[in-house]
Amino acid sequence: MKDEYDFTDAEQGKFYRPLEELDIPIYLDKEVKAFFVDKLRAAEHPYSLNEIINSLLKKDIEISSQLMN
Repeated sequence: MKDEYDFTDAEQGKFYRPLEELDIPIYLDKEVKAFFVDKLRAAEHPYSLNEIINSLLKKDIEISSQLMN
């Protein structure tokens, strides 16, 4: 490492992105992933694993919202 660094032309926050804009990975348990992958392979639907999991989560949000009202 250098003893000193020149930050004369530096721009603060140049690479900052709010947390809401970040796509974070979500890791499924092996059993959960295997279940849905097997279902997708057996079905003749053009859905992706991502679409299926997001649909289920949205439905859970909807159900949870109804229960809390």
